[in-house]
Amino acid sequence: MRFRAPLSLRSLSLLALALCSGLLPAAPHDQVVIPPAKTSIYIGNVTLTPGILKRENATYTTSYHAKVFPYFFYNEEGQLSIDFSDEQLAQLQRGERVPFTGTAKNKDGEDRRIEGHVTASAPGATEGTIKVRIFVTKKIELIFNSTYQFKP
Repeated sequence: MRFRAPLSLRSLSLLALALCSGLLPAAPHDQVVIPPAKTSIYIGNVTLTPGILKRENATYTTSYHAKVFPYFFYNEEGQLSIDFSDEQLAQLQRGERVPFTGTAKNKDGEDRRIEGHVTASAPGATEGTIKVRIFVTKKIELIFNSTYQFKP
């Protein structure tokens, strides 16, 4: 009887080629969509519009735009990142409320600390709620409540 390996060298080569060329679909948690969220400020509001968050090395990153009404001169754009480990993803899949931290940097180079939490709508769900706190200064924090959905 001849031993036959489960994967031939040809199969392994094709798999490696597919992985390197991006032919395989992204992992189910590699991209997150968060719709624009609004919060109130003194005589106005702030609308935070994030792009699609993409996960790489346990960190979700995206660009953002914050529109401050009626104080348009406070509008800002920049990049934000949220640290989210594999263990945190596992907790989320179990339906647990999961805290996170991150940072944002506007185009002027000003750093903003981010804290928040996500809660899946049910164990194993691909959507749920998210609360994001952005610390603009030591005394000013903006709190945004929204939803999220993992994008395949």
